[in-house]
Amino acid sequence: MHTLNRILQAGKLVPALEQALHARYSVHRLADEPDPAAFLAEHGAQFDAVVTSAAIGLPAQHLAALPSVKVISSFGVGLDKVPVEEAKARGIAVGYTPDVLNDCVADTAFALLLDVARRTAEADRFVRAGQWARLGGNSFGLGRKVSGARMGVVGMGRIGQTIARRGLGFDMEVRYHTRRPVAGVPWAHEPSLTELATWCDFLVVITSGGPSTRHLINEEVLNALGPRGFLINVARGTVVDEAALIRALQDGRIAGAGLDVFENEPQVPEALLGMDNVVVLPHIASATHETRQAMGQRVMDNLDAFERTGQLISAAY
Repeated sequence: MHTLNRILQAGKLVPALEQALHARYSVHRLADEPDPAAFLAEHGAQFDAVVTSAAIGLPAQHLAALPSVKVISSFGVGLDKVPVEEAKARGIAVGYTPDVLNDCVADTAFALLLDVARRTAEADRFVRAGQWARLGGNSFGLGRKVSGARMGVVGMGRIGQTIARRGLGFDMEVRYHTRRPVAGVPWAHEPSLTELATWCDFLVVITSGGPSTRHLINEEVLNALGPRGFLINVARGTVVDEAALIRALQDGRIAGAGLDVFENEPQVPEALLGMDNVVVLPHIASATHETRQAMGQRVMDNLDAFERTGQLISAAY
């Protein structure tokens, strides 16, 4: 038994999860403190658990000020903002919410892919601005066929595999890039990321974030993708060199981009906002009622399992 007496809530969470946490545990919201570091220096030893999210994370210096913490339960799959190695060294369990969001993130990847290829958001703006009524006929122009195209997937974890399966429904040929081949998947592994970019029509990025993948999608990869290739990013903004992406789009070296994530969220470069061949979303890949409810439930289930057994349903390591 691991009784959790006090939980530190690192930042704002979805209302249903906040309500569930506060109904069951003694919870303190760190965001309510005008000086979080000073608060933790004085009161950090009181907390034996932290609840956070992939977007908020937990600075390593905050964890260092929490000597009694036994478990961190995070809302989301991204762990690049959570000090996992420091937690592991201290024997702190780290939970997250994989699997329950696979479908919605994959759906969003395809929404972006279809949108930027078939120019649906751009066409909507065209109609709303009265351009179709004014110009008539076939004035809008042509998009890019998706069915039967080649899709390259960067990352082949749970979500990557779900995206690849979506591609089968569009009769797409799928290949993927990871550092090592993934056992048990039917798609061809491409050891070279630039070769994958050269081969594909749509390059979908769904690898993990963090220092090891920072600017993985760089100038060389974008040049390989080429003037008829599209980039789709539903991973982390840091995986793409945003400045290089803007230059490639401005120069016409790639055909377009569908982006759910950015390097400095919620700030999106003005240059991207002015491009009709770019679709931008406010980091909403998993944002459906059903999936957010399931993610919140997994956060609670991780805490409950840790209290009962000392183990987590979904552990980061």
